[in-house]
Amino acid sequence: MISTTVIYTTLILGTLITLISSHWFLMWMGLEMSMLSIIPILTSKSNPRSTEAATKYFLTQATASMIFLLSIVMTMMYSGQWSILHTNNQIVSSILTLALIMKLGLAPFHFWVPEVTQGSSLIAGMILLTWQKIAPLSILTQISPVINQTMIISSALLSTLLGGWGGLNQTQLRKILAYSSIAHMGWMLVVMNFNPSISLFNLMIYIIMTISLFATLHMNNNLSTLSLSNVWSTAPPAIIIILLTLLSMGGLPPLTGFSPKWIIIQELVKNNNIVIPTLMTIMALLNLYFYVRLTYSTTLTLFPSTNNTKIKWYFNNSKKMIIIPPLMTLSIMSLPLTPLFISLS
Repeated sequence: MISTTVIYTTLILGTLITLISSHWFLMWMGLEMSMLSIIPILTSKSNPRSTEAATKYFLTQATASMIFLLSIVMTMMYSGQWSILHTNNQIVSSILTLALIMKLGLAPFHFWVPEVTQGSSLIAGMILLTWQKIAPLSILTQISPVINQTMIISSALLSTLLGGWGGLNQTQLRKILAYSSIAHMGWMLVVMNFNPSISLFNLMIYIIMTISLFATLHMNNNLSTLSLSNVWSTAPPAIIIILLTLLSMGGLPPLTGFSPKWIIIQELVKNNNIVIPTLMTIMALLNLYFYVRLTYSTTLTLFPSTNNTKIKWYFNNSKKMIIIPPLMTLSIMSLPLTPLFISLS
C-alpha cells in the first residue's frame, strides 16, 4: 500500500513539476519522474506481456528523453539561459519537437503505443493514454510560437491517418483505444501553431471521454470486441454508456466529441487553411468506422445466454458506478457549454 502511494504520488508530482516550471532542467526532471513511476504501474500484473510492454515503453521514452536533454544543452549553448522563453533557434526547436512527438506517441513514432497499451492492464492503459500526455503537450504549447510548422502539421496528418487506419482490423479494445489516442493527438497537434488553447481544450475533452470509456470497460472487464457482445446479459446500463461515449469520441453531433473537431476546423479555416481540415475530416471517417463497429458489437449483437443470466446485472454492486454517471454526462452532454470552455481557455 505504501509503495503504491509513493508511485502514484511521484507520477502526479512529475507532471505537476513540468507544468509549473519554466526551467528546462526541472521540466526534464518532471518528465523523468513520470516515466520512471509509471513503469511499476505497467508491470503491476506480473506476466511476460506486461514486462515486454514496460521494456518497450522505457526504451522509447529514454530515447526521447536523451534527445530532449540534447536540445536543452543546445539551448544553453546558443542562448546562455535555462529558461523556456529563450528557445528561439529553429534547429533546437525542431530537435525538441521531435523528442516531444516521440514521448506523445505521434506518427511516425507511434508504434510503441498500441503494443504498450495492449500489454498493460486497463487502469495502466488509461493512465498512459490520458495523464502521461499532459506534460509533453504542455511543453509543446509553451514553445508553439517557435516550433517547426511543417513538422507539426505533417506529423498531425500522418497521426490522424495511421490512427484511423491502424484500428480498422483490431479486435482488442486496448489497441483500438491506443490507435484512437494517436488520431486524437493528431487533431490536437494540427492546431498547435494557430491557437494552443484549443489544443488544451481538445485534450481536456479527450481525457474525460477516455476515462469514462476505460472505467466502464474496467467495471465489466471487457478486453475484446467479442466480450462486448455479452454486456447485454451482464450489465445493460453499461451498453448506453459505451454506445454514447464511442459515438462522442467519433465526433458525431450533438455529442461532446463534436465540439473540439468543430472548433479546430473553424480555426484552421479562419487561418486560410482549407486543404488541411478537409483531409483531417476525411481521415476522421476511418476512426468513426471502427467506433461504429464497436457500437454494433455492443448494441446489435446478443451473446447466447439463458434466462437466468439476463437478470444477473441486478445483483451488481452499484458503488462501482459512482464515478461513471458524472463522467458520462460530461462525455456526451457538454456541447452546449462549448462557448464557456472557450472563454475560460
